[in-house]
Amino acid sequence: MTYAVIRVRGQPDVNYDIENTMRLLGLTKVNHCVVVPENDVTKGMLQKAKDYITWGEVSEETLANMIRVRGRLAGDKMITDDYLAEKSEFKTADDVAKAIINDGYKMKDVEGAKIVFRLHPPVKGYEGNKKPFSSGGALGYRGEKINDLIARML
Repeated sequence: MTYAVIRVRGQPDVNYDIENTMRLLGLTKVNHCVVVPENDVTKGMLQKAKDYITWGEVSEETLANMIRVRGRLAGDKMITDDYLAEKSEFKTADDVAKAIINDGYKMKDVEGAKIVFRLHPPVKGYEGNKKPFSSGGALGYRGEKINDLIARML
């Protein structure tokens, strides 16, 4: 299982521990997204930063679409299927997404790929960036509904 994690809030006066946790995740700016494996370490990090981020289980189709549309290489070049076939063991973005979700690969295993996806703000905005998702807001764990949010941000 793999989580997609998106930073929703970006205040200048965030607690140092929370800011450091988000930096370790790679979430330095609002609307940045990273894909992390589900394990005890990442779950603890997500719980620590839950008041500034949202996360959930990403699907293969959504991840492949995100790699195609917003995936970048060093020098801000797009990740294409030709590049993947030439520089990695994968042929398409679908193969990369399947490997990340099922086999535990990471974006950094693709040569030259950036681990952060810089997404657009969501169409029609966030539900509210001060309340948890369970109470009608945008923060915290949202399960499979993260795919809907990512689709609105591509």
